[in-house]
Amino acid sequence: MTEAIVIIVVVLFAALLIYAATKPDLFRVWRAANIKAPPDRIFSLINDFHNWDAWSPYEKMDPAMKRNLSGTSRGKGAVYEWESNNSKAGIGRMEIVESSPPSRIAIQLDLTKPFEGHNIIEFTLEANGDETNVIWDMHGTDPYIGKIMGIFCNRDSMVGKDFEEGLVNLKAIAER
Repeated sequence: MTEAIVIIVVVLFAALLIYAATKPDLFRVWRAANIKAPPDRIFSLINDFHNWDAWSPYEKMDPAMKRNLSGTSRGKGAVYEWESNNSKAGIGRMEIVESSPPSRIAIQLDLTKPFEGHNIIEFTLEANGDETNVIWDMHGTDPYIGKIMGIFCNRDSMVGKDFEEGLVNLKAIAER
């Protein structure tokens, strides 16, 4: 009886590992919102890390988080590093690697804790009449351990809700 249970557990574990190996090597999470403001107003809120405390949901995760802004004051070369004891905020670094006013900002995101990750964040802004369509997109490679974790927790719903909250905050500020 015990031997049969061990065999079943081993087979289930192997099946889980094989299933994880079939997952895609790349991931993408994105959300979009229409904001009644011109692209340049929204662009300035995103392109300067000094403005992120007003709208980014990640700023509220740990009020005691240590922050360091360096590099250029805004745009390409601006750097934002943080360190938190809060496991959700963790430790990481962002650097604006592309800034094309008023339509696109690309950010290199490097997470150290709670787990290592190297992703690209893109904000795309497209004018549409008196509104601007804002897309917040994150994409990167999904290592094998990430694929295993993805079986148990859905990255799109976890990160997506943060993006949704951030876009709501951005909308409220830009439309004032």
